[in-house]
Amino acid sequence: MSHSEILLQALRQRGVRITPQREMILDALAHGSGHMTAEEIFDLVKIHTRVVNIATVYRTLDMLVEAGLASRSNLWDGRLVYATCQHGPHLHLVCRLCGVALDADSQLLLSFVERVKTQYHFLADWQHLSLQGTCQACRDKLVLLEEE
Repeated sequence: MSHSEILLQALRQRGVRITPQREMILDALAHGSGHMTAEEIFDLVKIHTRVVNIATVYRTLDMLVEAGLASRSNLWDGRLVYATCQHGPHLHLVCRLCGVALDADSQLLLSFVERVKTQYHFLADWQHLSLQGTCQACRDKLVLLEEE
């Protein structure tokens, strides 16, 4: 069974009506290039049909996030990206100067998540977390500029 079929089955079990538009959006997200914006998903779907609009894409993505089947995260430039939860918990280090997104070892967060749970009695949802900062290349450029 493909990843999009698994997601469709999970939605049907929740009583969600599956329209052709929702199915195409889900397929684009499940088989796309990992983390995608709603606009990128819309561009993929509109290749196959004209009966979908960007509002439908956003509503479907919101539904998937609320159902726990997808995650939503902010990028350094304020764009929202979506990914299915098939990827599992993951951490991105996003440079706010150049926008590069580095994948980091999600194990780094386990002790933090456990401490938050123990100390604050708060269960953190970290399926898709982005930590913003400055990459080494940009820091190196800043040092060179300061030396001039």
